[in-house]
Amino acid sequence: MKFCLAGNPNSGKTTLFNSLTGSTAHVGNWPGVTVDKREGVYKKLPERVHIVDLPGIYSLSPYTPEEVVSRNYILEEHPDVIINIVDATNLERNLYLTTQLIETDIPVVIALNMMDVVEKNGDKIDKKALESLMGVPVVEISALKNKNLAALMKTAYETAGKGKGGRSVIEQSGVLGGVYKEIVGLYGDAGCGDKVFHAVKMLEADELETAKFPEIAKKAAGLKSKINAKAFDDDFEAMVADARYRFLTQHISSVISRAAREENTRSDRADRVLTHRIWGIPLFLLIIFAVFHITFAEDFLFLNGLFGVSVTDPGWINFFSGMGYEGMLEEAAGGVVSMAVPSVGVWLQSWMGWLTGSIIDVVSGWMSASPAWLSGLVCDGLLSGLDAIFSFLPQILLLFLFLSILEDSGYMARVAFIMDRAFRKFGLSGKAFMPLLMCFGCGVPGVMATKTLENEKERRMTMMIAPFFSCGAKLPIWLAFAGVLFAGQYGDLVVFSVYLIGIVVAIVAAIILRFTVFKGETPPFIMELPSYHLPQFKNLMAHLWEKLKHFIIKAGTIIAASIVVIWFLSNFDFAFWNGMVDNIEYSMMGRIGNVIKYLFYPLGFAMGADGWKFVVASLTGLLAKEEVVATLEVLSGGLGLEALLGGMTVASAYSFMLFNLLAVPCMAMVAAVYGEIGSGKRTWGAIGFWLLTAYVVSMVTYWSVSYWWIGVIILVAIAAALTVLYIRHKNNNKFKGVAA
Repeated sequence: MKFCLAGNPNSGKTTLFNSLTGSTAHVGNWPGVTVDKREGVYKKLPERVHIVDLPGIYSLSPYTPEEVVSRNYILEEHPDVIINIVDATNLERNLYLTTQLIETDIPVVIALNMMDVVEKNGDKIDKKALESLMGVPVVEISALKNKNLAALMKTAYETAGKGKGGRSVIEQSGVLGGVYKEIVGLYGDAGCGDKVFHAVKMLEADELETAKFPEIAKKAAGLKSKINAKAFDDDFEAMVADARYRFLTQHISSVISRAAREENTRSDRADRVLTHRIWGIPLFLLIIFAVFHITFAEDFLFLNGLFGVSVTDPGWINFFSGMGYEGMLEEAAGGVVSMAVPSVGVWLQSWMGWLTGSIIDVVSGWMSASPAWLSGLVCDGLLSGLDAIFSFLPQILLLFLFLSILEDSGYMARVAFIMDRAFRKFGLSGKAFMPLLMCFGCGVPGVMATKTLENEKERRMTMMIAPFFSCGAKLPIWLAFAGVLFAGQYGDLVVFSVYLIGIVVAIVAAIILRFTVFKGETPPFIMELPSYHLPQFKNLMAHLWEKLKHFIIKAGTIIAASIVVIWFLSNFDFAFWNGMVDNIEYSMMGRIGNVIKYLFYPLGFAMGADGWKFVVASLTGLLAKEEVVATLEVLSGGLGLEALLGGMTVASAYSFMLFNLLAVPCMAMVAAVYGEIGSGKRTWGAIGFWLLTAYVVSMVTYWSVSYWWIGVIILVAIAAALTVLYIRHKNNNKFKGVAA
């Protein structure tokens, strides 16, 4: 048996899907498109039920890939039941989709979601009246609180065995309804299934419908000539939409009664602050900095810097700092130690470092009698490379946890709203912020999410700047440098600064692209703000599990294999049959790196005896950013990351970080961009743009930090160039206005 979930975005559909399917859920792609396909199994009925979570949509018109996917699935796959998730707090708008779903021959059950919020607001919904109005069963639920889900599935299971014919609210619309009935007759004569749905789509002059049934389209055109549609500029789709809304407006009062409301609810008061025209963006930056401070700060309470707290108890140091394995216990034995209380993220990372380091020590002891090449491969290569990745795993998961909380609570939707004011000046709407925000987790789903942007220029521009928003795979790089720069005292500021610089570069790049390549008007931004609510613990853990599973699979396959290759290339010469080299510079990797490092000299990090190692790490990072830290660990020759990174200046370190932030993120994202753009030429253009931006920004950063006056000159030059582009843009718009 097969059920599908259909509903508007932010209606709680995904929350319901996760609650019903749990660990059985898996994600793929619909055939031919990159829209996510979520499937799972519900096991609490007499037979197993396969549940398909359709993309969030507002209608079944063929304007977006999500709408086409949902429509094709319903009409071609014929699920046993459509469970229509309806946000009870926005009943009239959500029922617009319901009026289309009931036009199919497939049984429909309305899951009236967020009823806990409705009851809290003092509103009342007459379930029986709604069932009578729509002609389908209605079950009141709360997906967030797992309330009444068993009753919903039982009703859906019982409904699946009953036949159903489509019905449309259009039939009550005077002349329009009369013509609709005649078109239904045409489909009946042709022996078509879902004749009500097809008739309404033909009435709307739906392009997919007219192309599929050209003979019926000719007859329908003659019937539609009876209708006076001048008030709608002969747009029958608008006329049908108006009929749907008039039906809902006319009858909604018999379904819902609303309680008297305060003019200023808590949500309204919160929005006045969080979405403020002036303070909205600074508050967002402050909230994000707090997240980074909790995750990455070495001195969370500023005890060391402000109060100079000193301790002597080794047990206290070892437990609360997690740093005992790094020699602090021995230091405490000789006197007092200035003690800082680390953030939760640093504390967890320290203990993870102790765990992975202990594993390496144990394995090294076991393999002490093994051949040098074997112990080197396992301990100095594979285990050390994986240690460099896994030791940062707690901080990565903690950051994703905080971002998931902000997103699930409804706050991130507000951020998109306030960002629209700023983004509009750069040629993007606030809607583009959501795909870019997803890039903080992973750039691949961020690129795929650009399909929700209707404007082609905005889609392409968003994809062009997407890599500049630091993804989770790059985080180990920032953490490695944060632990060394400024003696590791300002780790949160170092990481926060990299994220912030990426956003600034994205804004400047968007301005340049808007005034040069992607000229034109910025599309309007319309978005429904979901109500604030506490995130569900189960959903948060599901998000983290997906991240962890992806990370472990990638680390156990791609990263592990590449570490072995890098270790081999860095320990053997081209005449590898002569055995391991004594000096890593004479290895295959060393010789290649020393040849190409001169191309990176202007960027600063390629200089010095170890410069070629950073060049090689940057090149392996073009395949996958997790490779950067793993490569540096292998190339450190067993000395560890701190020994290798400790020789860098602040200027060269930031230059290296920014090159890896802005350059090609990974081959998976390149493939995603190609899949969305569909053009090899444009994809190569995007790769060239990323590499050029990374090279220029890294070079400017190195020389600006090394010599402040060079930075001033460069900033003035950039400001002048942007001003010239802006003036030309304004003049061109004036000229077009006069010509028009």
